[in-house]
Amino acid sequence: MNILQSFIEALNSLSSNKLRSALTILGIVIGVGAVIALVSIGRGAQGAITDSIQGIGSNLLFVFSGGSTNDVRNPKPLTLGDFNAITDPFAAPSVAMVAPLLQGSAELSFGSESARIQLAGVTPDYSIIRNWNVTEGEFINEAHILGRASVVVLGVDAADKLFGRKAGVTGETVRIEGQPFRVLGVLEMKGGGSFGSQDELALVPLTTAQTRLLRRSTRDRVDALMVQAVSAEAVPYATEEVAQILRARHRTEIGKDDFTIFTQEDFLATVGTITNVLTIFLGGIAAISLLVGGIGIMNIMLVSVTERTREIGLRKAVGAHKIDILIQFLTESSVLSLIGGLIGIGLGWLISFIVARIAAANNAAINPVLGLDIILLATIFSTAVGLFFGLYPANRAASLEPVEALRYE
Repeated sequence: MNILQSFIEALNSLSSNKLRSALTILGIVIGVGAVIALVSIGRGAQGAITDSIQGIGSNLLFVFSGGSTNDVRNPKPLTLGDFNAITDPFAAPSVAMVAPLLQGSAELSFGSESARIQLAGVTPDYSIIRNWNVTEGEFINEAHILGRASVVVLGVDAADKLFGRKAGVTGETVRIEGQPFRVLGVLEMKGGGSFGSQDELALVPLTTAQTRLLRRSTRDRVDALMVQAVSAEAVPYATEEVAQILRARHRTEIGKDDFTIFTQEDFLATVGTITNVLTIFLGGIAAISLLVGGIGIMNIMLVSVTERTREIGLRKAVGAHKIDILIQFLTESSVLSLIGGLIGIGLGWLISFIVARIAAANNAAINPVLGLDIILLATIFSTAVGLFFGLYPANRAASLEPVEALRYE
């Protein structure tokens, strides 16, 4: 018996009991669909987070106070003195630009509307390092820094919360912690990031934040430094130069830095590890559905063997070999799982499409990635499940004695 003939006979046999075959296929459909959907959504989420981190800027280092080990006591805070030292081109030739940062949250209000929004005190270089432009108005400049100006640049979501619109708000006056601030401009949309929305924020001059909004223990203290290297290849050199400058200024012991430096690659590697583990974990859970579907195939094939005992005996009596019976039942189980796998691919794509639409409606940039490797893996795995779980029923059918099979009622 050739493969094509076995395939045709398998289709005829399965079509004789359509409802039972459909219910058996359903388990495989759900399993394959779940695997494809979860893996593609996981890849899409990883891509969205990666784009978000890369969208912060290019060739960046993030410097925070506090060491990476627990044995660092009383770490010195980052200061404007550290900022000025790092901007020295002779001490740090691999550094192109540095932006000090004060971060916190504040109550912003306009008329009867109010919202608690992320607030940051920044310098003009912040917009360059972050690759951030304004859609209207202007960004903070040196005159605002020197004059401790009461001006604010709003993200589009912050503007929408306060004014009910995302444009035409430049020149309006809002209150930050009860103090009047003139809206200087509106930032371009960045979208949701891995640490929350990048558009629901307000930026004020660093000096204004220091003296009136985000006070720290000392006037020159800052929360973080954003450092841009001259190129992607210079990032390791810039990291070492910044570390050496801070070690000298903070007089730290060897191996006990009281600061931490992260690069974008560090964030991307961490995010990649987490999302890969989650994707594998979710894919593994979904694969359990395939095993359940495989058990369903075994169950239905055992029932089929019992129902067709006389048929098997008759075929063996007229000359069919054991291998022919084995191939026939293995083909039936494989066809069940293959059809289920193909329908499951369509279901997985449909689920991914719906998730992408829902994410887009909620301003979450998640685009599921349905790769050919996932489709092939799911198809091959589903077929393998059919072969594996159909092996025992097929072998049982092939091992029946013709005389006993013909006598079976």
